[in-house]
Amino acid sequence: MKRILLALLLTLCTPLWAGEVRELTWAEMIPEGAPPPAPPAPIHDLSQLSDALSAEAGPAASQQSPAAPVVKELDGQEVKLPGYIVPLDVTEEGRVTEFLLVPYFGACIHVPPPPSNQIVHVKSELGVLMDALYEPFWIEGPLEVKASSSELAEAGYQMEASKIYPYESPSS
Repeated sequence: MKRILLALLLTLCTPLWAGEVRELTWAEMIPEGAPPPAPPAPIHDLSQLSDALSAEAGPAASQQSPAAPVVKELDGQEVKLPGYIVPLDVTEEGRVTEFLLVPYFGACIHVPPPPSNQIVHVKSELGVLMDALYEPFWIEGPLEVKASSSELAEAGYQMEASKIYPYESPSS
């Protein structure tokens, strides 16, 4: 009888374990032994701000590694990942429903895109208001190890976002 109750309890609890969301870091998306991404060039000189903004209208900067290796074991995992949103598709109401999630502000626009294993191509029904894009967000959903291409960059991962919310660091 105890074994039957234990088996029943485990059967009922398994979906709870399976649905647990893993907090993922950008470093975990690079396979062991693969080269780390080059650090982004900072935009500290405000006298160059107009140059950076006018560059948005010009051709995109070339990507560091458009076919960087990915971590295949992440495929299908329910994850949450912090990052910045680079819009690809915006609704008439001003909501970004398709975007690239990148690890630092300005990637793909002001500085060359990071390697493809540091970019997630995200789609979301609800989206994010354009006005909020200067802040980082947590994006949650099932991660796919699947390459995609946009006019801005190659992405090594894809996600259908189930949740999008402002990033708050643990120290805040």
